[in-house]
Amino acid sequence: SALAAQQSTPAPAPVQAAAEASATAEAPARAASAEPQFRWPVRGRVVAGFRAGSNDGIKLSVPQGTPIKAAEDGVVAYAGNELRGYGNLVLVRHANGFVTAYAHNASIAVRRGEQVRRGQTIAAAGQTGNVSSPQLHFEIRRGATPVDPMTFLGAN
Repeated sequence: SALAAQQSTPAPAPVQAAAEASATAEAPARAASAEPQFRWPVRGRVVAGFRAGSNDGIKLSVPQGTPIKAAEDGVVAYAGNELRGYGNLVLVRHANGFVTAYAHNASIAVRRGEQVRRGQTIAAAGQTGNVSSPQLHFEIRRGATPVDPMTFLGAN
């Protein structure tokens, strides 16, 4: 039949070669993407960098009310203000035991247990907690261990 003939006809060489090259190029990217692909939660000037033991994240100077976005897909593990010094804080749990923290927000737009997507607004920047100007304190943790967010983020 015509359908059988269509199915057994090989794809033209350039199309087949392109498809194979594409599949080969995508395979390592998929394997590497087992770790989250973090993005900047907000554009701003880094006013304090990561220093193990003294600053478990980075501080970004941003105007009051600037939308703060989830750095990667995940589930909100905490949204509140009970942790002293952090003000209004959002914690998002990601794949492979990673957690991101977003502190000093003026307001929070998500609730515990909510699924969030990378780039989704989760809060508005503010100066709650122990800070004197509007900013975002952003942390990435692998399990309980803080890691330098700059090693995961591209240019701001």
